[in-house]
Amino acid sequence: QVQLVQSGGGLVQAGGSLRLSCAASGRTFSTYAMGWFRQAPGKEREFVAVISRGGGTTYYADSVKGRFSISRDGAKNTVLLQMNSLKPEDTAVYYCAASESSLWSSAGPPRYDYWGQGTQVTVSS
Repeated sequence: QVQLVQSGGGLVQAGGSLRLSCAASGRTFSTYAMGWFRQAPGKEREFVAVISRGGGTTYYADSVKGRFSISRDGAKNTVLLQMNSLKPEDTAVYYCAASESSLWSSAGPPRYDYWGQGTQVTVSS
């Protein structure tokens, strides 16, 4: 198993930037593809970004492409989500997730097995 602990987030004005961090402990970090999801009030959870086990492949939702960047640091067992040019519609609770699946489609792994606790991101207009 792996435990995921998130940090970062908060309140920012539109056009600003935030960085989310997700620290993994437990099994070897490199065995997991890592993703970020978000859930806005009254809406279903949606995919944001994913990075492959080795970090060489990433995939983004169209809504964040060109503004968000996902990366991972194997030495620190951490995955980051850099969010730039934030918009009010980016307001949501953000979750990091880890996938044990060895499968990878054009949109990343088919399932995620472990989840972080969530962190609030609020973008004011």
